[in-house]
Amino acid sequence: MAVTTVTLIALFFTREPEASKEDPGITPEGFVPQCPNIPLSHRVDCFPDAGASKQQCEQRGCCWNPLDERNVPWCFFPVNHGYTAESVNKPRANGKLMTATLKRMAAPSLFGADVTELSLHAEMQTNKRLRFKPVLTYQWVTCCFSLFFFVSCSSSSSYNTFRFDTTMAPLVFSDQYLQLSAKLPSHNIYGLGEHVHQNYRLDTNWRTWPIFTRDAFPNGVRNTRTHSSWFKKHSCTCTQRDCVYVNAYNVMEVVLQPAPAVTYRTIGGVLDFYILFGDTPEQVVQEFLELIGRPVIPPYWSLGFQLSRWNYGSLAEVKATVERNRATNMPYDIQYTDIDYMEDKKDFTYDKVKFSELPQFADYLHEKGQKYILILDPAVATSKRVGNTPYEAYDRGTAQKAWVFQSDGKTPLLGEVWPGETVFPDYTSQACIDWWVDEYERFYREIKHDALWIDMNEVANFKKGSINGCADNNLNYPPYTPRVLDEVLYSKTLCMDAKQAWGNHYDVHSLYGYSMVLATEHALQRVFGENRTLMLTRSSFPGVGKYSGHWLGDNGANWNDIKWAIPGMLEFGLFGVPYIGADICGFFDEPSEELCRRWMQVGAFYPFSRNHNAEGYKPQDPAAFGPDSLLVATSKHYLEIRYTLLPYLYTLFYKAHTTGETVVRPVMHEFFTDSNTWDVDRQFLWGKNLLITPVLDPVINRFCCLLDQMERLADRKKHVNMHLPADKLGLHIRGGAILPTQRPNVTTTYSRLNPMGLIIALDDNGQAAGELFWDDGDTRGIVLTLQGLGLALRETYVLAWDLDPVDEAYQRFDCYPEENSDEAKCKARGCIWQQSTIAGVPWCYFPTDYGYSVSNSQQTLSGMTVDINRNMRYRSSNRPGSPDINNLRVEIIYHKSDMLQFKIWDPTTERYEVPVELSVPATPDTDENSRLYKVQITQNPFGIQVYRKSTGTKIWDSSVPGFTFSDMFIQVSTRLASENIYGFGETEHPTYRHNLDFHTWGMFSKDQPPGYKMNCYGVHPFYMGLEDTTDAHGVLLLNSNAMDVTFQPTPALTYRTLGGILDFYMVLGPTPESVVQQYTELIGRPVLPAYWSLGFQLCRYGYVNDTEISDLYRDMKKAGIPYDVQYGDIDYMERQLDFVLSSDFSNLPALVDTMRGEGMRFIFILDPAISGNETQPYPAFERGVAADVFIKWPKELSDEIVWGKVWPDFPNVTVDESLDWDTQVELYRAFAAFPDFFRDTTAAWWRQEIKDFYDKTMKFDGLWIDMNEPASFVHGTVGGKCLGNPLLENPPYMPPLESKHLGLNHKTLCMNSEQILPSGKRVKHYDVHNLYGWSHTKPTYDALLNVTGKRGIVVTRSTYPSSGKWAGHWLGDNFAAWDQLEKSIIGMMEFSLFGIPYTGADICGFFNPSEYELCLRWMQLGAFYPYSRNHNGKDPVSWDERFANVSRDVLNIRYTLLPYLYTLMYEAHVKGSTVVRPLLHEFVDDKNTYGVHKQFLWGPAFLITPALGVTTVDGYVPDALWYDYYTAKDIGVRRQMLTMNTPLEHINLHIRGGYIIPWQKAEPNTFFSRKNPLGLIVALSDSNTAQGSLFWDDGEGIGK
Repeated sequence: MAVTTVTLIALFFTREPEASKEDPGITPEGFVPQCPNIPLSHRVDCFPDAGASKQQCEQRGCCWNPLDERNVPWCFFPVNHGYTAESVNKPRANGKLMTATLKRMAAPSLFGADVTELSLHAEMQTNKRLRFKPVLTYQWVTCCFSLFFFVSCSSSSSYNTFRFDTTMAPLVFSDQYLQLSAKLPSHNIYGLGEHVHQNYRLDTNWRTWPIFTRDAFPNGVRNTRTHSSWFKKHSCTCTQRDCVYVNAYNVMEVVLQPAPAVTYRTIGGVLDFYILFGDTPEQVVQEFLELIGRPVIPPYWSLGFQLSRWNYGSLAEVKATVERNRATNMPYDIQYTDIDYMEDKKDFTYDKVKFSELPQFADYLHEKGQKYILILDPAVATSKRVGNTPYEAYDRGTAQKAWVFQSDGKTPLLGEVWPGETVFPDYTSQACIDWWVDEYERFYREIKHDALWIDMNEVANFKKGSINGCADNNLNYPPYTPRVLDEVLYSKTLCMDAKQAWGNHYDVHSLYGYSMVLATEHALQRVFGENRTLMLTRSSFPGVGKYSGHWLGDNGANWNDIKWAIPGMLEFGLFGVPYIGADICGFFDEPSEELCRRWMQVGAFYPFSRNHNAEGYKPQDPAAFGPDSLLVATSKHYLEIRYTLLPYLYTLFYKAHTTGETVVRPVMHEFFTDSNTWDVDRQFLWGKNLLITPVLDPVINRFCCLLDQMERLADRKKHVNMHLPADKLGLHIRGGAILPTQRPNVTTTYSRLNPMGLIIALDDNGQAAGELFWDDGDTRGIVLTLQGLGLALRETYVLAWDLDPVDEAYQRFDCYPEENSDEAKCKARGCIWQQSTIAGVPWCYFPTDYGYSVSNSQQTLSGMTVDINRNMRYRSSNRPGSPDINNLRVEIIYHKSDMLQFKIWDPTTERYEVPVELSVPATPDTDENSRLYKVQITQNPFGIQVYRKSTGTKIWDSSVPGFTFSDMFIQVSTRLASENIYGFGETEHPTYRHNLDFHTWGMFSKDQPPGYKMNCYGVHPFYMGLEDTTDAHGVLLLNSNAMDVTFQPTPALTYRTLGGILDFYMVLGPTPESVVQQYTELIGRPVLPAYWSLGFQLCRYGYVNDTEISDLYRDMKKAGIPYDVQYGDIDYMERQLDFVLSSDFSNLPALVDTMRGEGMRFIFILDPAISGNETQPYPAFERGVAADVFIKWPKELSDEIVWGKVWPDFPNVTVDESLDWDTQVELYRAFAAFPDFFRDTTAAWWRQEIKDFYDKTMKFDGLWIDMNEPASFVHGTVGGKCLGNPLLENPPYMPPLESKHLGLNHKTLCMNSEQILPSGKRVKHYDVHNLYGWSHTKPTYDALLNVTGKRGIVVTRSTYPSSGKWAGHWLGDNFAAWDQLEKSIIGMMEFSLFGIPYTGADICGFFNPSEYELCLRWMQLGAFYPYSRNHNGKDPVSWDERFANVSRDVLNIRYTLLPYLYTLMYEAHVKGSTVVRPLLHEFVDDKNTYGVHKQFLWGPAFLITPALGVTTVDGYVPDALWYDYYTAKDIGVRRQMLTMNTPLEHINLHIRGGYIIPWQKAEPNTFFSRKNPLGLIVALSDSNTAQGSLFWDDGEGIGK
C-alpha cells in the first residue's frame, strides 16, 4: 500500500524548567538530574568516552547506576538535558514546512561549546520523504532535535505506529560533538557501512559501528573504506518500510541497542536527516536513490569475468596467466594490472623493463575480445624517476598547486605510500581536477586501456598524519574521538588540520574518495567520450554509485569472508552501488582448492565478478589449479551460466539505472511478509527471479536453505536440504518469470553476436512475464527496451517495431538508380514505390527479401563456400541485354588473422576477373583464435556479416535487400560501422571524410580535369572505415569495370559495377595506419623514389624552344632557389610524336647534359598513343606494327587497328588554331594506335624505343607518362563507329560519369576493342579499360631502370590499385583556383590511402593564369607535397623578387628536411606507412581529427598548416606537445583550434614532441645538399624523451 499522507508532525519536550543563566559549558549551580525509571535497554550513554566514573558522570549532569553488565550504559541521560521549544510554527493546510525555535536547557555540558539556540526546519519534501534539520540564528548548521512523528499506514491496521522516536534521549549539539538518539519500531535494521557485518540484519545488542573512511582490512568492527550513514528499517506491525539517512561527512559512530534504538554521534560538520517511506523494501531503496542519484549503467563487457593479481612481476607473467585461462575456453573478459606495472609504483608511469610491451597489451587483449583495466592511486611520489629524470606528473601538479596542504594552507602535506614519500592530490580543488584530467589523458595516449580502477583513496597514508606527525590541536585531537581504527583520527591517513578547497580535512576526510571519483569521471569522459567505460573505487560515499562500482576490499582466503561477502553486497545494493563484489578466492592468504572452488561458484553470480589475490601467495586464477581440475570445470560451468544470463543481469542494471531497483537482492525484499526471510543472508537473488544458494562451509554437500514461493517445488516457505556436491551450487528460477538469455562464449564480445533466447518459468496460473533491455553495450545511447510482451509457448516470434519516418527512409536501398523513375518502372522490377519528402531518399526501393538465399554451405577451418539462389518470386532486374544470373557461388577465405576475402561469381559460366596479382598467403589461416574477425552468413536474404571480435562491431553487413547479379549489372549494398568513411577515387572530393547524405560517385578512368563528381584519371575502389570504437578497417573491391558507389545516411554503401565478379578483400587494422600497411602489403608496397626526385621540379606545357628552358635554369640559379628537376612536356617532340625531337629543341640534349653535370635531373613526357599517318619512316610505329603491339578489333570483326586521335598532328600541315577543338582534331590530328601494354611483346617494344631515345637522342633520369586512361580526342574510334555489340558502348546501366549520355567510349577507345593478357586470354576493353594506365606503368618503370641503371622515378596520370609499386602520381590538370589549392590536400591524403605516397598537385594550377597571392600560397603548400612540381608557366622567378625570396625560403625548409622525407618514403616502401598523413592516423582517439582536411602531417611528427586564402588560419592542434618550427617554442595548447597568424611570407609548421627529425643544410639541389653533414632536430616529449629514425643510401641505386 502507498503512503498516502503524513497526518502529524509534532515536537515533544520534557517539562520546561527555569532557564539557566550559566554558560552551558559550566555545570549550573544546583542542577539536579531527573533520572528516569526506564528499561535498561532504553538507557542512552552519556559517557561514550573511556573511563566513566560516578564523579565524572555527575559532572555532566547525568544519571549513574552501575551494573554487572558492561554493555549497558552505567552513565545515562536524565530527562532534563537537551532543548525546549520557544515557539512552533505548524504547517498550514496542505503545508509541508514546520519551523520552531529551540533553546538549550540549563544543564551541564558533555564536551563544552554547546549551541544555546537553534531554529528547526522540518519539511515533507515529497509524500515519501521527510527532511529535518536545525539552523543557528546566524548560520545554517546540521543537527537534530527531539522529534516524534506519525505516518499513516494505509493498511487494515486501525492504529498508527511510530517510525523514528527521538524523545527517548536529549539532543546534544556542540561545536565538536553532536548526538541524537531515536527509538525504532523493530529490530529489523539493515545498512550502515562500510563494515564487515557478519549478518545482513544488524545486531541491536549494544553494537557500536564507527563510520570513517580508512584503509582497514574488512574484518571485525573496524571502520573501512566507505562512509554510509543510512539504514533501512522493516516494521513487523505495519506494511510500510522506511529508512533514515544522515547526510553527514564527519567521523561518526552509530550505536544500536535493544530498545530497539539508534544513537548517532558525530564530532562536527553536518547532520542532515532524511526519512524515506515505502510500501516495500525495494521502494525504500528507490526513494533513497531518487535522493542521492541512481547508479550508472556499466558497459556490457564489464559484467564478464575478470582476473587480477597484485604483483604478477612482469608482463610476461600476465600474458602467461591470460593464455592459460584462455586455453581452458572459460568465459573471461577482463585482465587487470595492479601497481606492479608502474615504474617504482609511480602513477602515470610504467616499468619499461618488466612491462616494456605494456603499450601494446590492450591490443593483445582486444584481438581476442578482451579488455584491459589498470590501477591508479591518489598519492603522488615526490622522488625523481629512474635515471634521475624528472617525474613530470609531480612537477606539473606542484606547479598547479594540486596538493592537499598543511595547516598553513601553503606547504604540501607529505606522507608515505607505495612509491615512498608522497603528496596527496586535493580533488576538491579545480586546479587539481584539471591536473588529474590532463595527466590521465597523457597517460592514456601512452598506455591504451579500457577502464580505470582507483585505490587507496580513503585516503591511505603509511605514516600517521604526515612524515612530521600532526600538531596538537582540537582538530587532530578533538574533545571526543569515536571508536575508529587505532582510536586516533589521523592513523593511516592525513592530519585533520590539513587544508583542502572544501575545508579542513577534519570535515571532508570521508569525502576524499568521493571527490576523487568526481575528478576521475571528468577524466574518463574526456578520454572515452560517448563510450561507456568502468570506474572501480575502493572508498565511497552516498552518491558514488552514479559514477562507479566498488569491491569489498582486501579480504582473506577463509570461510568467514566468503560468507560475509554476501551481506556486504546486499548492503551496497542498499547504498546505490549495485556493481559490487568481493575478491573471489580471497585477497590475502592462500585458499584451499575447495574454498576457491566454492568461491568461484558463488563469485560467478557477483555483479562484479573478479578473482584477485595479493603478492607473495600462489596464483589462484582458475587455470592455475590445472586445466583438467574440478575447479576449472565447475568455474567454467557456472561462468557459462552467468554469460547465458547476462542479458538478464544487464537488464537488472538498466532497471537500477532508471528506477533504482536493486540488482543483487535480499530474499526479504521479495518476500517481506514472511518473517523467515528477514535474516536470510546466505542466499541472495538476482532481481526478482533468480535465487542463488551457494555452499559457504567446508566439507559440506548438503545445504539448508529457504525456498519462498520460488520454483515449482513441493516445499514452500520453509527450509529445505539441498544436495550440493563439490561441483554444484543451488540455482532456482521463480515461477512466473521470463529470463532473457544468450548463448555464451569466451567473451561478451563474442557472446553478444549469438542468438538470444528466453527461459520461461510458468507460475501456478500458467503465466510468466519478463523484460529485456538491449543496446550496443558500450555507448551512452539506448537502442531497445522490451517489456509487456505476451508470448505463447511453442511459438516462434519475430520482433518488429516501427521506425521513425526518417530512420525508415534511410533503410531504403535504391531499386531504380537511373533517371526518370516512375511507379510503373519501379514495380516492373518487383520493387516498392513510395514517395518521400526527404531529399535523396529513393522512391523506388527493394522489398526486404529481394536478393538471394542460401541453398548450401560448407565451412572449413580456413573459410566457407556457399551456394546461393535468386529469389524467383521477384521479376528480373529488368535491364534489357543483362539477364540475371540465378545461381551463384560465394567463397570466403580467411587469408590471415587480419585479412579475409569474399568472392561471388557464376560457377557455370566463365566471367572476366581482374588480372592484377595480389599478395596473399599461399595457405590460408586456420587458427580461429588468432583472427581479428568473425564471419556470419545470413540465409534470406543472403548476406555476409563481418564482426570485429575485440569490440563486437559489425564492420560489414550485406544482409540487406537488393543484391543483384546480372551479366552487365551487379549491385550489392552493405551497412557501415559508422559515418567515418574515407577513400574511393579518383574523383575530386570536397572533404576527406565522405558526406553520406545520398551521394553517388562514378569511377571510370578518363581524361577529365578535376571537378565535382567528375570521374577522373584513375580508379581506386578502396575505402577505409573508422569505427565508433576508433578501430579502423579497409575494403577493396577488386573489379575493374565501370562502377559507382552510393553513400546513404543509414549509414550504408551501395556498389554498382557493369561486369566481372565481386571480389572483396578486407583488412582489419585496427589503426588507420595499420590499415594502409596491410592494404599495401596486399597490393604491393610503394616504390622508393630516387632522392633527387624529392627536390623541387619545374615544368610547363608550352615551352616554345630550348632557349626558354635554358633561360629559366639560369634565372633559378641566380635567384638561389633550390631546384632539382626540369621537365620537357610534349613541346619537345616533333609534332607531338613520341621519341622524335623537335628542331626547336635541337640544343636540348646539350642543355640537359650541362644541367646534369651541375647536379640537375631531367624528365620528359611520353604518351602511349603512336601516330600511324607518317609519310616519313617512323620507327616507333613501324616496329610496333611488326611486333603486333597495338590494340585491334576482335578477329571475328576485323583485323584492323582500333584508330583514335590524340596529340600527334598529320605531317606537313599547319594547324589553324582559330578553329574550334573538334574541327582541329578532325582536320589536323593524325590517326593514333594504342599499344596493348598487357602483352610481353609490347613491354619489350616499349623498352627498346625508350633505350634508343636515351642512347641516340637525349639522356634523362625519369619518365612522365600521360594520357594513359587511355585518352583519345575522338569517341571510340575515328569515324565514331564502334564494331560489335552496341551494349558494350552504351550498357543497360550507366554510372553517373562525365558525359555519360555519350556512352563509355566518350574520349577513349571502343569498349569492344580487344586486348590480350600475358596468359593469352583475350579480353574486352570494356572490362580492362580502367587498367590501361596500370598496364602502362610497369613496362615504363622496368624500361627506366634497364636503360638508366638507376632508380629514377616514373610519374603516371592513370592509376589502379598497385600502381604505386612502380610510380608516383600527380593530381591531374587542375585549375588555378583557391578551391583547387585546398582540395589538393584531400587528394594527397586519399592517394596515401591508395598506396601511392609520391603524389602532389600542379603547383599554381595547370589551367588558367594564376594570381600572385594564390601562386605564392601554392608554392608554400607545394613545398610540402611529396611530389613538388610547379606546372603552370608561372614559375618562382616569373613574378618579382619578393615572390622569389618567399619561394626560396620555404623550399630551403623542404630541402633541410629531405632526410626526414626520404626516411618516410623508405618506411612507406618497406612497411607501407603513409608519408602525407591525415591527423586522424596519429590521433585516432581524438574524434576532432576525423574531419580535418586543411592540415596534414609528414609522417608522425611534422604538422603543416597552410594558408588557403587568408592571413590567419584556424588550425587544429592535436593532443600532443607541439613546437613552433621557427622558434622551437612550445605553443602551449592542445586538443583545440588555434588561430595562427599567417602573413604572406609564412606557412605554419610545427614539430611534435617526442620525435627526432634528421636534417641537412639546404643547397641549390640535392647533389650538393647530400654532401653536407647531417643533423638532428630533437623535440622532447612531456617525459623529456624523443625518438626517430633515418634511412640513408646513395639515393638512386637499384636493390638493397
